[in-house]
Amino acid sequence: MKIARHFTQKGKDIYSDIIFEKRTSKITNTDGSVAFEANEVEVPSSWSNVATDIMAQKYFRKAGVPRALKPVAEENIPDWLRRQEADEEQLAKFPKEERYTREMSAKQVMHRLAGTWTYWGYKHNYFTTEEDARAFYDELCYMLMNQMAAPNSPQWFNTGLHWAYGVDGPSQGHFYIDPVTGKLVKSKSSYEHPQPHACFIQAVDDDLVNAGGIMDLWVREARLFKYGSGTGSNFSALRGENERLSGGGKSSGLMSFLKIGDTAAGAIKSGGTTRRAAKMVCLDIDHPDVEQFIDWKVTEEAKVASLVAGSKAIRKVINEVFGAVNGCVKQPSLLDPKQNKNLALALKKARAANVPDSYVQRIIHLARQGFTEIDFEEYDTDWTSKAYLTVAGQNSNNSLRLSNAFLKAVEENKDWELVRRIDGKVHKTMPARDLFERLSYAAWSCADPGLQFDTTINEWHTCPEDGRINASNPCSEYMFLDDTACNLASLNMMKFYDAAKNRLDVEAYKHAIRIWTVVLEISVLMAQFPSQRIAELSYKFRTLGLGYANLGTWLMVSGIPYNSAQANAITGAVTAILTGVSYKTSAELASELGPFPGFEKNREHMLRVIRNHRRAAYNSPDSEYEGLSIFPMGINGKFCPDYLIKDAKTAWDDALTLGEKHGYRNAQTTVIAPTGTIGLLMDCDTTGIEPDFALVKFKKLAGGGYFKIINKSVPQALEHLGYGKDQITKIIEYVVGSATFAGAPHVNRENLKLRGFTDEVLDTVEESLPTAFDINYVFNRYVVGESFLLNQLKIPKEVFERPDFNLLQHLGFTAEQVMQANEAICGTMMIEGAPFLKDEHLPVFDCANKCGRRGKRFIPYQAHLNVMAAAQPFISGAISKTINMPYEATVEDVKQAYMASWKLMIKANALYRDGSKLSQPLSSVSENIFESLEESEVEELVSAPAALKAQQVAEKIVEKIIVRKMAERRRLPGRRSGYTQKAVIGGHKVYLRTGEYEDGSLGEIFLDMHKEGAAFRSLMNGFAIAVSLGLQYGVPLEEFVEAFVFTKFEPNGVVQGHDRVKMATSVMDFIFRELAITYLDRNDLAHVSPEALVVDQTTTKDEVIDEEELTDLVEPIGNPEPAISVGKTTTRSGLQVKVSANQIQEARIKGYEGTSCPECSSMTLVRNGSCLKCETCGATTGCS
Repeated sequence: MKIARHFTQKGKDIYSDIIFEKRTSKITNTDGSVAFEANEVEVPSSWSNVATDIMAQKYFRKAGVPRALKPVAEENIPDWLRRQEADEEQLAKFPKEERYTREMSAKQVMHRLAGTWTYWGYKHNYFTTEEDARAFYDELCYMLMNQMAAPNSPQWFNTGLHWAYGVDGPSQGHFYIDPVTGKLVKSKSSYEHPQPHACFIQAVDDDLVNAGGIMDLWVREARLFKYGSGTGSNFSALRGENERLSGGGKSSGLMSFLKIGDTAAGAIKSGGTTRRAAKMVCLDIDHPDVEQFIDWKVTEEAKVASLVAGSKAIRKVINEVFGAVNGCVKQPSLLDPKQNKNLALALKKARAANVPDSYVQRIIHLARQGFTEIDFEEYDTDWTSKAYLTVAGQNSNNSLRLSNAFLKAVEENKDWELVRRIDGKVHKTMPARDLFERLSYAAWSCADPGLQFDTTINEWHTCPEDGRINASNPCSEYMFLDDTACNLASLNMMKFYDAAKNRLDVEAYKHAIRIWTVVLEISVLMAQFPSQRIAELSYKFRTLGLGYANLGTWLMVSGIPYNSAQANAITGAVTAILTGVSYKTSAELASELGPFPGFEKNREHMLRVIRNHRRAAYNSPDSEYEGLSIFPMGINGKFCPDYLIKDAKTAWDDALTLGEKHGYRNAQTTVIAPTGTIGLLMDCDTTGIEPDFALVKFKKLAGGGYFKIINKSVPQALEHLGYGKDQITKIIEYVVGSATFAGAPHVNRENLKLRGFTDEVLDTVEESLPTAFDINYVFNRYVVGESFLLNQLKIPKEVFERPDFNLLQHLGFTAEQVMQANEAICGTMMIEGAPFLKDEHLPVFDCANKCGRRGKRFIPYQAHLNVMAAAQPFISGAISKTINMPYEATVEDVKQAYMASWKLMIKANALYRDGSKLSQPLSSVSENIFESLEESEVEELVSAPAALKAQQVAEKIVEKIIVRKMAERRRLPGRRSGYTQKAVIGGHKVYLRTGEYEDGSLGEIFLDMHKEGAAFRSLMNGFAIAVSLGLQYGVPLEEFVEAFVFTKFEPNGVVQGHDRVKMATSVMDFIFRELAITYLDRNDLAHVSPEALVVDQTTTKDEVIDEEELTDLVEPIGNPEPAISVGKTTTRSGLQVKVSANQIQEARIKGYEGTSCPECSSMTLVRNGSCLKCETCGATTGCS
């Protein structure tokens, strides 16, 4: 092939116009520890720090790179293209530990990628001349370095290590087709033929242990998961539950085997990485076990909720039972519920809470042996927690394959038959609408299963003579025959945008498409595969996955709303150019190298599909399409620029003409992938075909931390919409804030000076404003300094160290004043209500989520569907995309979205309703429901381990923070109320006296242990005075309770003389249990509940306990043993809940999901296709 130059010049250094710099790449965990660090990393200065981190952390080869290299002579390979290997003679001059190093420059990585592709292409006659090969290499290096395009992650990991550095290793069981002989060969090296493919589809037969069967699939999947690739399979061949086996028995059913595969995938994940194995499970809608499959994740999430709620109920019972029988070592009668009403009540509560009798008996048995407490683990709904690890179905994306027949049955309210796999007889008949309702509810409830429209997929199948398309890869963009693979690459649309003309540079775009189609084709040539079958079929059909990213940014920059007919038409046109030019290039390759081996057998089918693509480009009437039952959305010329329509039509004219003459080198050429990690490498604001998720981004700083910046698309869009420079400045300031006190309402330099601030401190605070998310975060002791708070503002240390201390509120600013100042200084993070902005322009800036705290606008789900429908007629495969739905969406909305997707000819649909995952923090709407609860209800609902990472649906967790303003000491009245409590702890007497304010709250305590010696007595008195002063200066009693309950030291043990506390681990433990019970109603810290006290006094007819029944729970086991402690159940503090809630709230306001990244712990996860992506470290839960 002839390769023209578009971006480079012959003989000129390809990087001459690029400025490089050396940086430190550092990724830290949320606790400040370093997750990854690399120094002297060389990258272009135009790259962001996130792109630098992706390259350094994920794509640099971290070991085995020789310091000295030598070329390997090879016939007919020019010197500049020869592969390299370690120069042992030169390496011997270095100390042994310094002979091998790591990649340190982006130039090294681009060279090994572009060089390897060029080497294999040149070696196998892809280029007409050596100069064409050189142009190919130069253009690729230029595009890679300028973030114009990127291949999928396995290419960065594997490609070129053998060619550039001579890296080698033993075979890992892979196979490849020798491109010269066409014969299957087992790999002898793990690197000579790299594995560049990210997406796999594998078949599974209804066979237990033989090759191609169920257990064999887990092994084949494991080989892919190990190297970071994803795989999908359709399990519809497996027989349903209770179907006949050849040996005369009955099958255990599909679900039993899916659980094995799910566990295997999870085990591989935990063995090597924190990333979830990327796995797709597909099932046909007529399978006998389809109902269980639909309910699978709904049921498993219900189990998680049960584990969470049940673990807390059991812990409460454990505490109450142990408390009721405390002291049974010396008083065995406490084990008899007829004599011990506290135990009777505890047993009754256990029954009411449905705690298994056997578990209660176990606790009592332990108490007889002298145990006073046990370790008991509570669960929470964090998606990385043990609760989720315990249940099945969490390691795959699930999809149902729906046929047109089923969907028409739903429309016409007809019955649907589930068919047995072995004899083909009807297993069950049911209303189609019932099944559709069931799958819609499941998707509404937990976002699974997704849908794949089987009839549509196969009507656009280019090779039906070789079988049906049954499944997809995990992200649903690659759809082809079983046992095939696809390698992906994506173009960055913004790099082909001509800002001066506000239009696409079509010539550059088409040139890039041509170059990258050749790259992906060469990648098939050089690749090795994890099985013989995949190697054979991938070589035979040579499917490619070229796509694009940053479409949503380009639309916004151009001033085009994502939710508009114009966006739909333009999306259709640029996608038509993508696939049309790619198929044209494939036909050119076929003219030189021959069509793919499966082409002739499928010639008429493929040309029919190409003709249908072309008809969509021409927006032909439905009657002209061949072999379709659902018709595509063509390009509407009324809403699309003429230059795009012209190029789209020409691309498909050429693709068809050349294909009819030469055939095609590839059965498929394009998909739209989620572009998670590579999107960050290219500094894309939006991934794949997605819109933006927020108007304000938090970009990483080189030295750590983040700075706030408005999307670069916003000012450009405003300019194209006709706004002046001053207007744009004001609008941007409204969104991101002024980052200065100047002109701010209420919280400004003048008012702060009146409250004691100095210019020096104000300058320090103001320097922090540009990086601040909220002004409250810069008014703290770390910024203003503890000495300033103590000496200048006269705030006691114990006050400003309180976790709920708010300096601005302490200084007298109201919440409303702080909010107004915050929006002026830190911005609203939304564009709604911005000065000068016209209402008709608001849709241009709509995002997938609501923006800021007060934003109301977001892109409706119908717009997501329309953009997909516009692109799908021009994509060989499918589109990986999330259909965002608000929390308020109903099951009926889900049903309508699914039906609309089918009628719009979309191939696959993954819906995500905000809040539909149990592990996701609640949306603002649901939070408000809980905030409306009474404070007494709140106290019952708070449960820290679950709340720490998600305010839970299962537990109805809520947090209410009460901020006290306390500027000076609150003195007690001269005559005050209180009480005296005498108790004996472990044989030592203690007297506790309290003093109260007029409102009954605690203001002071006195402690006396007069027989314990002067030193100990003085120590206790001093401690009591310190606590009293703290109470009078505003330290909440709750904080003292959290600090001192469960402290352990002598004296401790059995407590006598107190009706509700029967055991204490120390004097401190007893004092603060007593104070918490009396003043805070902390009944959870008492061993005897108030109800039990009432039982001791009187029992009504309705409350009579069946003593015989309860006595059965207490089996006579023998004499109690001395007290033993094997730990205790604990909960997290209110402080930790508050911090977590703030982090979740902040993340969601910024547009993130509100959950932490499993790799770097950052709260920067966003939806990415049907998966999640971390904006900080690039980790994904998919295969991109």
